[in-house]
Amino acid sequence: MNHYSTSSIEHFVVSARQMAAIEQRIFDLGMPVAALMEKVAGLITQRLIDLFKGVSKVGIIVGPGHNGGDAAVVARELHLKGYNVAIYRPLNKGKELTQAHLDYVKSLGVTITNHLGELESCEVIVDGLFGFGMTRSLDGELANAVKTINQWSIPVVSIDLPSGIHTDTGEVLGSAIAADYTFCLGLWKLAFFQDTALPYLGKPTLIDFGIPLADVEAVVKESTVVKRMSANLARSLLPLPRPLVTHKYKQGHLLIIAGSYQYAGSVILAGLGARKSGVGMVSIAAPASLKPMLVTHLPEALIIDCPETTEGAIAELPSVATQWEKYNAVAVGPGLTLDAQSLLSPILDAPIPLILDADGLNLLAQMNPEKTLKSRHQTTILTPHPGEFRRLFPNLDATDTITKVQTVAKASNSCILIKGARSAIAGNNQETWVIPESTPALARGGSGDVLTGLLSGLVAQSHPQKLSPTTITAIAATWHAQAGIMASQQQSELGVDAFTLTQYLTQFVMGNQFDT
Repeated sequence: MNHYSTSSIEHFVVSARQMAAIEQRIFDLGMPVAALMEKVAGLITQRLIDLFKGVSKVGIIVGPGHNGGDAAVVARELHLKGYNVAIYRPLNKGKELTQAHLDYVKSLGVTITNHLGELESCEVIVDGLFGFGMTRSLDGELANAVKTINQWSIPVVSIDLPSGIHTDTGEVLGSAIAADYTFCLGLWKLAFFQDTALPYLGKPTLIDFGIPLADVEAVVKESTVVKRMSANLARSLLPLPRPLVTHKYKQGHLLIIAGSYQYAGSVILAGLGARKSGVGMVSIAAPASLKPMLVTHLPEALIIDCPETTEGAIAELPSVATQWEKYNAVAVGPGLTLDAQSLLSPILDAPIPLILDADGLNLLAQMNPEKTLKSRHQTTILTPHPGEFRRLFPNLDATDTITKVQTVAKASNSCILIKGARSAIAGNNQETWVIPESTPALARGGSGDVLTGLLSGLVAQSHPQKLSPTTITAIAATWHAQAGIMASQQQSELGVDAFTLTQYLTQFVMGNQFDT
């Protein structure tokens, strides 16, 4: 199995401030701004030609900054290659270099207008209005122009970011271009991993124009580093093949505490997810009445019968389930119900890694979560969806997902995964990962239970590379998402129930998917 460096350019995700500092560092070291603009525009032009074969008329929106300068050079190159080009320039002002390119393009006979209607007959529109770093809302004529373009049935390609999207939070600043494609320049920006921006990004592609890795590392080391866990990287970091001489307990022993009469399936799905992780042994503490069902679906698991409440929840844990030295990790939550209120307090004292999901999180929400988590001395991983996260931390002021996980991870001394269309993970050392893609097919009951088992099984195993809990969580989230994507491609989004999802987990490990 190949192993990829976590320091490849494609894995870094930067803020507007970081991107500006990286570019300035490149310019200070001698790269002319004009030369870089020519290089970037050439790459964009070729990507457009490859993407839109047979197109003859292209509309280019040129803004006042260097994003507009890139667009102006693209217009020039397309014109010189025989395309019919029309430039829409809504603001009669701009940086000197952008204006110089526009002057030259005009001398070639390219139409430059401040009337948006000139673009309505184009077959493709290139959005070069504003790039990264925009903070002011679009209003007036610009907002109206954006709304009009969004109403047209003309494909739009945005340079770097759709105009009107905040680089860091993904927030829509008044109005925003709803692009069909976005060519992200140089390094991935935070907005690409915020759920709020997804409806506007279309299909994102990174345009790598050769930023030296040393320049990136020199800037990001001075602040929080955010990285993108690609499918390639996740697969390469999975546990290496087992040694020839070993046994099941050397491959990790996971305890799952889950299930109730009402939610019997949750514990089964968590167990199936754990099975696919490769963990050596799984013990399951569940209501005694569920044992026949568990044995049928998970015959290799050790089932620990638990006394039940009148509602069918776990009333207490037998002593064998609290002999923590026997286990390498414990997962708590799927299908427990809030009737299992007495369980969580003693589990929080367990001197082994703890993974909390579902009702494990809802029980924690009743216990002053931040203070409770800070008192633990072992790894704690929380995997809430947005609703569970709000119940846990209702007073958090942060609005975007990445800031939320970073803030809470630091305050609670835990690893936090917020599940979503673009999941984000942060650890107490502020190590942060984002997951580049997923599928709405995972919006099904039980999908989260599968992730709980998969993640917990990975945590329970020893990792030769000494991966952090945050990295392991990001690997599990990527593995889970990629399995969902594979399943949706073969079963349709409507056919990916949680049990079907478990059957695709092995395919990801085998590499039966295009890498991203």
